[in-house]
Amino acid sequence: MSTATQIGPIRRAWYQWKALRFPWRKQFLVGLDLQGNTYWEFRLSRGDPSAPDSRFRRIVKYPRASHLSDVAVPPQWHQWLRHQRQRAPTIQELNSDVARRERMKVLAADADARWEAKPSFLDAPGKERGQPVPPLNTARTMQLPSQEERAAAPESATRNAAQRETPPGKEDPWKRAKATAPGETWQPEAWSPTSTKKR
Repeated sequence: MSTATQIGPIRRAWYQWKALRFPWRKQFLVGLDLQGNTYWEFRLSRGDPSAPDSRFRRIVKYPRASHLSDVAVPPQWHQWLRHQRQRAPTIQELNSDVARRERMKVLAADADARWEAKPSFLDAPGKERGQPVPPLNTARTMQLPSQEERAAAPESATRNAAQRETPPGKEDPWKRAKATAPGETWQPEAWSPTSTKKR
C-alpha cells in the first residue's frame, strides 16, 4: 500500500512546500512511510552552522487519528532517525521491503509443508505422518475373557514365567548375584541418636 495513492493533491503540494530547504526555516520535511508517518529534520537555531545548536535533529510525527500503541516505524526509517544511515528511505524501497516480506512468508509456508511431509522418527512404524489414528472401538471389537479363561490366566502366566526363567539343567546366574549383592538384604532401621557430652 503506497501513501502516494492516499495523499490528496493539496496535501502533496503542502508536503513539497515543507520539503524545500529555505535558509530561514528551522524544520524540513524529509519523507513519509507507508503508514502515513512524516519524518522531519530540524535544528534549534538558525544562522551559524558551527554553533552547537545548529546540528540537525531527526524526528517522526504520527497522524493525529492513530493511537500511540498502533504506531509502527519501519526499520529503514528507524535507522535514519538514529543517524545510522545518511539518506532517507524512499517509498519504492519501503514497497519492495513489504513485497520481500510477503515472499518470505510464502517461502516459509512452503518449507513448513515440506518439513511436515517428511517421515518422523516420533511416528509409529507403518503410520504415515498426519494420518488420523482410528479409535479402538471402530478398529476392533473388544472381547472380554470368560470366567474360565480368567481363572486359567494366573496358572498359565506362572507356567510361562517358569518356562522363560531358565531351561532345565541350567542355573540362573542372576539369582546367585541377587543373593550375594549387599544391598538386596538391607532394611532401614529406626534412628536412635546417641547423646553427646557437654563441653
